Amino acid sequence: MRALLKIWLFILIGAGVGVVLSRDTGYVLLAFGNYTVEMSLALLILLLLVLFVALYFGIRLLIRTLHLPADVREWQQKRGSRLAQQAMTRGLLEMSEGNWRTAERRLVRFADRSETPLLNYLAAARAAQLQGAHDRRDGYIRLAHETMPSADVAVSLTQAELQLADQQLEQALATLKHLRSVAPKHNYVLRLLRRLYEQLGDWEHLRELLPELRRRKVENEAELQRLETRTYRALLEQAFLANDSRRLGTAWAEVPRALRQDPQLLGDYAGYLQETGQDQQAEKLLRETLRKHWDTDLVETYGLLETSEPGKQLSHMEKLLLDHPDDPTLLLTLGRLSLRAQLWGKARGYLEACIGRNGPPQAYRELGQLMERMQEPDKAIEVYRRGLSGTGGPEPVPLPQHIGMTKANRPMLDDQAVAPPAHGARTVDPEPSSG
Repeated sequence: MRALLKIWLFILIGAGVGVVLSRDTGYVLLAFGNYTVEMSLALLILLLLVLFVALYFGIRLLIRTLHLPADVREWQQKRGSRLAQQAMTRGLLEMSEGNWRTAERRLVRFADRSETPLLNYLAAARAAQLQGAHDRRDGYIRLAHETMPSADVAVSLTQAELQLADQQLEQALATLKHLRSVAPKHNYVLRLLRRLYEQLGDWEHLRELLPELRRRKVENEAELQRLETRTYRALLEQAFLANDSRRLGTAWAEVPRALRQDPQLLGDYAGYLQETGQDQQAEKLLRETLRKHWDTDLVETYGLLETSEPGKQLSHMEKLLLDHPDDPTLLLTLGRLSLRAQLWGKARGYLEACIGRNGPPQAYRELGQLMERMQEPDKAIEVYRRGLSGTGGPEPVPLPQHIGMTKANRPMLDDQAVAPPAHGARTVDPEPSSG
């Protein structure tokens, strides 16, 4: 619009000048020393106009000539950026299609001309990783660092992810420790570090990381509870395997109070106490827990403890019958405690009650052994048989009734209706005589 107005303005000015000059061309006399020049005003104006245009375009040409190297560089840069963008786009497409070698070549070919060389090198590092070329991958990571030192967190995170994916756990640990020092509040760094500690089985460092994971809300509460339980179970196991009762006690003391009611942790710790000969301590712990929280696994563990006063154990467990009279695990535990207290009749009653309520196979074994000790072998055999046939699973393979019968008593082939042989066919005796 502005260009159109300028054109119209020049046309109007030219028309005005033309009208004026058509009436009177004017006269101009120029004197230079002994020289004079005479011309019409119209010719002078025309010459001035030509001179102005020549000067204007001459100056423009000079300026463009002086700026020519910069213009060439700018053109080359724009062309390189365009080629780099096309190469990056094509390289990412090749990666998505699984052509990792081709993708790597395209990504690094114009990386130095790209507006985002960091992305080119990081993508090339992933492509090299997928080919198992660790040296090239690390080289691209270094180039990414050099290209943009301010993106240390992004580059190091990519490096840690690639190392974890390739099971280079020690190298990943060094990278993540560096990231932790640079960005201590970065949630993704904490998540990767937590995953790495799990893979390494470094439960001590994971225990130290748990408060930070909860404070930063890196995971949801259910996942954090699962992770916390697994961590302390592993620490208890390590203390038990060290064969040091003091270390085992210290490991339990370090368990948070809210977590000590977890059935899995309690069961593990009670089992370790039993293995180390501390049944009395395990009995007290489980008794106090079962008074507040019911758990069948803990009940079964309680029945396996051997203390100096099994009668008291039996008395404590019998109080739970009021709330759980038909629980087969509790009845099995009561039967075992009665056996330890040498209350044979009561043990038999509890074990039979357990079996009557579809108790586990262990109840049949305990009752069968009791029957043997009570000089009732036939009943013991019957209990064992019932235990073997009632353990669940598919039905047994059906067998013919004549297994074990003598050959003379088995049905013969000729006892069955057999079609007569065809004419001319040779008959074969199913069982040739020995004579």
